[in-house]
Amino acid sequence: MSYQIQNKAQLEAFITSHWNQINKDLDQKLSQLPTPLYSSVDIRESKNKFAPVDMNIYPAGFNNLCQLDLNASTAEFRSTISSINKNINTIAIIPESHTKNLFYLDHLAFLQMALRDAGYEPYLVSLDPMLFGDNNDEIKLISHSKFELTILKGELNSDKKLQAQEIIFDLGILNNDQSNPLDFAWNDCQTPIAPTPKIGWFRRQKSEHFCFYAEVVKEFSEKYSIDPNLLMANYKAIDGVDFSTKEGLDKVGSLVDEMLSTMPDDSRIFVKASQGTYGMGISVVSSGKEISDMNRKNRDKMNIGKNKIKFTSVVLQEGVESIMKYDNMAAEVAIYLVGGKPVGGFVRANSEKDSQANLNSRGMVFRKYCISEIKENNDFQAKEAVYAVISRLSTMAGALEIQKVQSEKTV
Repeated sequence: MSYQIQNKAQLEAFITSHWNQINKDLDQKLSQLPTPLYSSVDIRESKNKFAPVDMNIYPAGFNNLCQLDLNASTAEFRSTISSINKNINTIAIIPESHTKNLFYLDHLAFLQMALRDAGYEPYLVSLDPMLFGDNNDEIKLISHSKFELTILKGELNSDKKLQAQEIIFDLGILNNDQSNPLDFAWNDCQTPIAPTPKIGWFRRQKSEHFCFYAEVVKEFSEKYSIDPNLLMANYKAIDGVDFSTKEGLDKVGSLVDEMLSTMPDDSRIFVKASQGTYGMGISVVSSGKEISDMNRKNRDKMNIGKNKIKFTSVVLQEGVESIMKYDNMAAEVAIYLVGGKPVGGFVRANSEKDSQANLNSRGMVFRKYCISEIKENNDFQAKEAVYAVISRLSTMAGALEIQKVQSEKTV
């Protein structure tokens, strides 16, 4: 098929010149879907394409946004939450249980601040009773930046509403990806929870997300006559893999070689656990033999992830070599969205990795990438527009994941 837009330069020029129409179309499509309350999308840019490589429905990292971007998130939170119910006042932020991660606590502090600035009364409310000792209904913590946080013990009251101490909540905002499902009666809960708890990593698969993303990109590309390869990394999915016993590794290795045979020399393949999160369960290889010869230490890393989740499915993703640099470090951008609208972002850079490696790993640092400042100073560049559009397309794929799981009968 012949496309009018066949390279990056043409793509950037088109998105910039058709910015309003493209976003109007995306607004219309997202309004018809269960768009997640918030999301984040990791995007890599190579010489030849832009591609999302990860999409989070329960994002951490609001502490890495600049103040202007936080202000933008506050405005979008107000708009998005009021669309759920105009009478919402008290909000329970339901966090992860790894309270020893002081940077995550920073994130919670900034997320709480953004919601408070939006005019709500936000509280941190855990549904994990293991966090609380006997007869305790709250814990107090200090974050990396010395914010004082109080996490309340939550429960369902007799009316099946989410409650902590004497506070009955109008809305729960889930910030726990449930790689280990919370033991909570979600189906009985009469308090709205956003995003839905049904799309946690106990059920979610990256393979399904990238399948939906490919569908979204196909429709978008056909509408605007864009080569879809400019907007995505090629991928394959494999089930029935066990890194501890080596079951299925020969199949993975063969598919790695098959994919590499269609790619330029010196290309790499990202082998990702389909339910992986926090940059865990990822190996970057340049041959199938690296999979079949993987040593025990590396197989262990691919076998078990966060909260001891067992990886049995993998996604093979075309390695997108990043051309982004920050202080001479290989880097990639993460875009944050509220209600499907980009509000800010940051740059993830890594001094210990090259441009073809997994940057979400040891050695990474975060640098503010202030989208709102770019807009305020009229320093708008084409790539910021492309990042924004890709993040919206990826979030639309996430909305399709939610739509599918909400149509299922069981959690």
